Amino acid sequence: MVRKLVAAALLAGAMTVSGGAAAKEKKAFVVVNEDVGVPVFAYDLTDRPYTVVGEVKAGVRKGSVFSKEASQEKIYRELWERAEKMGADAVVNAKYGDSHVSAFSWGKTNATGTAVKFTGAAPAAAAGQ
Repeated sequence: MVRKLVAAALLAGAMTVSGGAAAKEKKAFVVVNEDVGVPVFAYDLTDRPYTVVGEVKAGVRKGSVFSKEASQEKIYRELWERAEKMGADAVVNAKYGDSHVSAFSWGKTNATGTAVKFTGAAPAAAAGQ
């Protein structure tokens, strides 16, 4: 009985480790903001045509009063997570402000952006790289 439990625990642990490795695979994006690793930009992309999918909003909370403010990377990743669910290729005109205390957190930073889907081919300079 004990051997079966140990074998089951080892099997469950092996499945968790292999599942975690698959989740850490790098995704290939159409375009990437090299500073944060996701396709979220504080400016408009004018090098290719796109259609607007919709407005995307995110809020990043601090864990406690002693936690650091949310980084730009964390905020942009939250925006991208929501835009990706909408079927977007990128987020443009991303904006966020200072954190503020709310009834449910010690500090929250709100962010907005425009989720877009590219309609044209990549520019020749980017395609050759």
